[in-house]
Amino acid sequence: MYFTSETTSNGVSERPFTHDGISGLLRSPIGVTRRRPLALLGHGGGRHKSTQGLVARARCYVTRCSVAAAAIDAPGHGDRQSTEQDKQFAAGIKEQMSVDEPIDPLIARHSVSLAARAVPEWQSTLDALQDLDHVDASGPVGFWGVSPGSAIGVPSAAAEPSITAAVFGCAGHETLTEAAAQVTVPVEFPLQWDDELVPRDSGLALSDGFASREKTLHANPGRHAGIPAFELESSQRFFARHLVRDLDAPQARR
Repeated sequence: MYFTSETTSNGVSERPFTHDGISGLLRSPIGVTRRRPLALLGHGGGRHKSTQGLVARARCYVTRCSVAAAAIDAPGHGDRQSTEQDKQFAAGIKEQMSVDEPIDPLIARHSVSLAARAVPEWQSTLDALQDLDHVDASGPVGFWGVSPGSAIGVPSAAAEPSITAAVFGCAGHETLTEAAAQVTVPVEFPLQWDDELVPRDSGLALSDGFASREKTLHANPGRHAGIPAFELESSQRFFARHLVRDLDAPQARR
């Protein structure tokens, strides 16, 4: 893992990095000497690691939960070069929308390919991050990702035992049923009741499909991109509860 620079502001250190051709950003609290838990953040479709909303989320988790937060560009996004398959997908989406045809089947198929490439990248990045001095190598890890972030995050949580809590949502069950059944960690699941991209029944089926003993469904009115701002605070409380609870108590051991 190679860090290219560091900037600091309002109590947060921000360091861009590259790892095995993967571009990412790590944010950490300034002045905290103890090793901290880690939150992994997956961006949405057509977005990247430095999207405004993802930056705000990372800074929230760092300052309010005192965790380290990492985001990477998914294959074909941000600083990553698009493959021919990625380009064909983008062209197909544009064509379907131009004739007012549903795009969710196309998104579902592409999500399978995207996850197949991205899950091993997240696992490799996680291993490298946990080797850092200020990240707890054996501590809890959270994953936040909705929409395509869930398409990558759900199989990541199923495959990676280090992930101990997750926020997923705005995704359907069609390609994630098998992976969801292997997820046993606490899950918070925001769902948009009037989602134009993910049919409501499909989102409800995915939420129901997690094997977690603790899972909470947050259903809000609105379209796919209309997740209410207060869900950020809810996810922050969720991660505070599952990642940092008792972390600073003398008797706590991870």
